[in-house]
Amino acid sequence: MPAAAPPLARSAAHPLRLAVLALGLVLLVSVWLVLPAAACAQPAAGAQLFEAHCAGCHLQGGNIIRRRKTLKLAALERESIASPEAIAAIAAAGLGQMSGYGEVLGPGGSEAVGDWVWQQAQAGWPRG
Repeated sequence: MPAAAPPLARSAAHPLRLAVLALGLVLLVSVWLVLPAAACAQPAAGAQLFEAHCAGCHLQGGNIIRRRKTLKLAALERESIASPEAIAAIAAAGLGQMSGYGEVLGPGGSEAVGDWVWQQAQAGWPRG
């Protein structure tokens, strides 16, 4: 019959396992709480950036300079701009008469604006 481990050796391993499990649980809960907040922050950031830098020419998805170059879904589809990524690229680098705003929008700003504009276009630019 094998000899049983001394009680002291078993008790020393037990607190270490508990500490590792507790740390894992804390990390899991932290990620669970932070990810939804980060996902919700992007649309808010996109809306704020759009309001600050784009709405002057594109109020409610229109275009005060070139009427046919709106951000409405039909106009985007007509121009083969069919994704948030395409909108983000235009926001960053510009297109035609529109200058690029990549530096002004900051890191991730073009993507946030692209996502927000795409959502608004899909929803028919509802009034806020």
